[in-house]
Formats: sequence, structure tokens, C-alpha cells
Amino acid sequence: MPYRGESYTSTSNIGSDPMERLAKLASESAVVIFSVSTCCMCHAVKRLFCGMGVNPAVYELDQDPRGQEMERALTRLLGNSQAVPVVFIGGKLIGSMDRVMASHINGTLVPLLKEAGALWL
Repeated sequence: MPYRGESYTSTSNIGSDPMERLAKLASESAVVIFSVSTCCMCHAVKRLFCGMGVNPAVYELDQDPRGQEMERALTRLLGNSQAVPVVFIGGKLIGSMDRVMASHINGTLVPLLKEAGALWL
């Protein structure tokens, strides 16, 4: 189900190295979410950002021909087995759902979003 304000983008026309692709995509928008369309945690993190008035760029890896490669690269980047959701703000890796929620709860998420230009209030 599409979220208000989200943009879904394909990665098929970007370089061949998955880590290079991740870095390029992560730096192209203020907030970038790598997701899988059937993942409940991905759904929750997308709803969180949309509910805050943020317009994330969302890459649904299960709908991308190179999605599996990118998911493996995200797993390597995070150093754990859960590759999605992964959030970048201002081109910087924030992490998975646990890191995003911890930042939200401790009050550091909104300043990050403002600094990246994703929120103006």
C-alpha cells in the first residue's frame, strides 16, 4: 500500500557494485528507507516518517531486480542478519527499526531530520 508522500524508485539504472549503489541512493534524498513490501517493521518505520510529515525515498528491495544483492550489502553494512528496514538520514546510516525508534524516543530523531532538510518545523 503506498504511503502519502513516499516515492518509490527503481535502482536498476545505477552502477553495478551494491555498496556503491547503496551509498549513491542514500545520499540522493534527505530520508531514504530500504524496505521489503511485505515486512511489518518496514511498514511501521514508513508510517512513522510519513506521520511526522517526512517524505522518504523508499526502495522496495523485493520489487527491484537487484534487490537481493542490495539486501546482502545492507546486511554486511549493519553487521547483522536483519537487513530491512534500513534508514539513512542526510546520507548517514541511522540503522534498523531499533535505532530509529531509540532516536525517536530519546528526542534525537527530529533534530536529525531538521538538519537533513526533511522537516522545517
